[in-house]
Amino acid sequence: MDLGLSGKRALVLGASRGIGRGIAGALAAEGARVIVASRDEAACIDVAERIERDHRTEAHGFACNMADVATVDAIAEFATTTFGGVDVLVNNTGGPPFGPVSEVNSESWRESFESMFVSVTRLTGHLLPGMRERGWGRILLVTSTGVVEPIPTLGISNSLRIALTNWAKTLSFEIAADGVTINSLMPGRIDTDRIEQLYKMIASKQDKDVDAVREEDVGQIPMGRVGTVAEFGAMAAFLAGEQAGYITGTATAIDGGLTQRAV
Repeated sequence: MDLGLSGKRALVLGASRGIGRGIAGALAAEGARVIVASRDEAACIDVAERIERDHRTEAHGFACNMADVATVDAIAEFATTTFGGVDVLVNNTGGPPFGPVSEVNSESWRESFESMFVSVTRLTGHLLPGMRERGWGRILLVTSTGVVEPIPTLGISNSLRIALTNWAKTLSFEIAADGVTINSLMPGRIDTDRIEQLYKMIASKQDKDVDAVREEDVGQIPMGRVGTVAEFGAMAAFLAGEQAGYITGTATAIDGGLTQRAV
């Protein structure tokens, strides 16, 4: 299926590894030009070079710390200067620390809110006007299944990602008539460093073997396995494509059936 992304300009946050890297690769495989952004400049440049080599499309790496307002502004300026604007924006911010939500202090709440929520709305605010003027745009948010079923030890994520989800839904009402869509992707257990960190944390807390924790967790997934970044990237690429032009304001779980909600 041709997704109509050839030549489109994409900015993918958190793209030096994991889910973000999978999305950047999926978009590039469809012919999109990609800016790979994350805190790790060397890794971003390396991924961009690999994308250019493997997919023969233009790619750039850019260091961006979403906790720093100046850097958020800088990545928007870089995208505008380099590509003349962005057609596909993938807001994929890093996950906050694990731990009991009762122990999160006010300063940690403030820092997480700025890096996970304010940064996303600010960056989107920079790039959205161009999409609306051109009458075409795709905005994707990578959130979590914790939006609909709170995950123990991930209280900050559960709280702030649901705020982003409702912001996105509200924004969808305002921009739909301009040909711009906004959708959320909720990863469940995806094979990344982040999920391994979670397993190690649980194992340490419960004095268990990491493999035993992993096996127990995977046993709860109806499909009996964790998902891959390629599977996640494929869904993101579809929602970024032409065929998904009538889909907006949604939140889709990519979780192998783990989430038990009906809708």
